[in-house]
Amino acid sequence: MADTQVRVRIAPSPTGYFHVGSARTALFNWLFARHHGGKFIVRIEDTDRTRYHPDAVADSMASLRWLGLDWDEGPEVGGDYGPYYQSERLHLYRHYADRLVENGLAYHCYCSEERLAVLREEQRRNKQDVGYDRHCRTLTPAQRAEYEAQGITPVIRLAAPLDGQTVFHDVLYGTITVDNATLDDLVLLKSDGFPTYHLGVVVDDHLMEISHILRGDEWLPSVPKHVLLYHAFGWDMPVYAHLPLILAPTGHGKLSKRHGGVEIRDFRRQGYLPEAMVNYLARVGWSYDDKTEIFSQEELIRDFDLPGISHSPARFSYEQLEWMNGYYIRQLDADELAERLVPFAVEAGWTVTAADLRPVVPLIQERLKTLAGVAQVADFLFNDDIHYDPKQLVGQKMTAAESLTALGRAREVLARVRGFDVEGMEPPMRALAEELGLKAGQLFGLIRVAATGKTVSPPLFESLVVLGRSRTLARLDRAIQALQTLTG
Repeated sequence: MADTQVRVRIAPSPTGYFHVGSARTALFNWLFARHHGGKFIVRIEDTDRTRYHPDAVADSMASLRWLGLDWDEGPEVGGDYGPYYQSERLHLYRHYADRLVENGLAYHCYCSEERLAVLREEQRRNKQDVGYDRHCRTLTPAQRAEYEAQGITPVIRLAAPLDGQTVFHDVLYGTITVDNATLDDLVLLKSDGFPTYHLGVVVDDHLMEISHILRGDEWLPSVPKHVLLYHAFGWDMPVYAHLPLILAPTGHGKLSKRHGGVEIRDFRRQGYLPEAMVNYLARVGWSYDDKTEIFSQEELIRDFDLPGISHSPARFSYEQLEWMNGYYIRQLDADELAERLVPFAVEAGWTVTAADLRPVVPLIQERLKTLAGVAQVADFLFNDDIHYDPKQLVGQKMTAAESLTALGRAREVLARVRGFDVEGMEPPMRALAEELGLKAGQLFGLIRVAATGKTVSPPLFESLVVLGRSRTLARLDRAIQALQTLTG
């Protein structure tokens, strides 16, 4: 670690929106780089043109920025090892693939997709391992010339060793040995000039001087192929650390859309805070000790390192994330929370500013689990179109007539109190409850439904203060009219 500068990368493929698994991988790489004073690089692996998604790159960049994972090199910031889009590096892959061919370590393959499909079907039918049969590996120069004359553009395949073993070390999995006889002659360069993942990732990681590769353990079976390429080129290998799979909340199977949001933009829309998301994702597969759950960004940078990563699969808990998000919401000062709530209030259809939301924050901050929750918790404060069944206005253990009388008296008290604040309203309302022979909770519950349309709401009198006297009385008048339909 002391001899080589840490250089790590996240290399999203723009085939879809930025997944929470990619975010966790990016975070671990970013924390590792920051912990060791190294560099965090973003590289776009956009060589899969059949599945290319036009919005995916922008979504990946926006997701990384939202999480606060700034990159030292890559798109938009540049660097000495660019370009950082693989589609702009095709000449490099061609050069290195041709070099392998010239050295007898790779070869041109002219097999058509039709031939390969028939081959795979025969192998499956005969219960053989499915893979390339190395048909073109021993072609004579005359045979190659014949294919060339037919205008066939070949792919380039690696000439994998036919015997022996490939050995590599992973920080989390230890030393792994693979029999070369099990390895295929994988395609390195496709006929359209684009590299496969295997060639592109090895060439780029070497040329960009990547020191450590931290990626999901689904890529572990690819490592022997990459080791062969590193050896073929005569290059030093990076340090590998394959990260644990993220499981569904049940602990069975991979996390997917059927379990809930899985893309970072889903969590943004649902009102999760980036600092909560970072804290939670850091704990999915990594631990500092057996008790610490809350980490600031500075603490994560200080404490994160490879020994804390588990190679056991990690379960994703929406419940735990929601709890952590609520914790971070409660840590915000009122002005900051009001600012962050604005987009979600606007999304709910309210015409509001942070100044409008500021008086509401003390009423709802303890109740919010996500920022989007403002639409459910505080809607009655910004929407006067409240609907309720008149039966909801009948107080607990009260008749409709008793409820109508109590609500009418409460309206009279609220209309004449001098100060329309908590101190001015609560004592006379408690006195009224006693006068009517009611428990305070009965009367307050009745007023709550009439004024908010809810049986559960933020603190009653604080809510009435925000509503103001005229809006409160107008709502009580509507409730009284509704109750009158029950009493004849």
